[in-house]
Amino acid sequence: MIRTNPTVVLTVLASVAMVGAAWGQQSPKPAIPNFSGSDFGWLSIGTDFTGVPGGPQPVGDDPRHPHIGNFDAKPGQRSSLRVGNLDNPNLTEFAKEGLKRTNDEVARGKAVFSREARCWPTGVPTYDLNQAVPVYFIQTPGEVLMIWQMDHQVRHIYLDVPHSQNPRLSWYGESVGHYEGDTLVVDTIGQNTKTFVDNYRTPHSEKLRVIERFRVINAGKNLEADIVMDDPATFKQPLHVTHQWRRVTPGPITESSCAESGPGFFDFDVEPIPTASKADF
Repeated sequence: MIRTNPTVVLTVLASVAMVGAAWGQQSPKPAIPNFSGSDFGWLSIGTDFTGVPGGPQPVGDDPRHPHIGNFDAKPGQRSSLRVGNLDNPNLTEFAKEGLKRTNDEVARGKAVFSREARCWPTGVPTYDLNQAVPVYFIQTPGEVLMIWQMDHQVRHIYLDVPHSQNPRLSWYGESVGHYEGDTLVVDTIGQNTKTFVDNYRTPHSEKLRVIERFRVINAGKNLEADIVMDDPATFKQPLHVTHQWRRVTPGPITESSCAESGPGFFDFDVEPIPTASKADF
């Protein structure tokens, strides 16, 4: 007759029960941050990126030509256009040459506005600086959409998938993302070179890679993005910046058509309105 230790038997049975319960139950999915709602969006705070202290800084104003925005002008002052500082030590010669071309256009009297003001797609990360009206989020299990109301510019962020082997170059590139706790991490590559990385029109190459980390802060009142731009053609070192939006409640997104907002808006000698090369129908 084999004698058994009751304490050992009870311990083994308890362990088996615990393992069985674990196999029989599905782990709950972790909560994801909520950026979307039917009646609220996120309005950009300012039109420039903020550099992270201690690292390379984004392009700023030429000290000889400080930029005065439409809402920054004091009595007796007039708003002015941007003239980028070519002495930024993190810029390559390629970047400086591109900035100088824009600066020269401003010096010749052209009204060089931001690209979204001319109805052109802005690319990543300049999309984060789109102003005047909010950007809305739509979150689904497989995709996050960012929709800027002014011209219905849409970014597609595909979740939990790898990048394509050779993504086709496009205005917004290929964005893939995933959630890390309270943060949406977005990795974008494959952008064409028709856009810029800021509102000074700093150029970039096809090798531009942008990592954005979106999270809600300040008890839900603000959205913040931590952004790293890496492009050896433009920056000597990757550029690390941040940007914020404030939550606004204008109601559901409304229809807006930038290119049809009136001819007076386009009486500036800058660049043509985007025009389709063939009919839609």
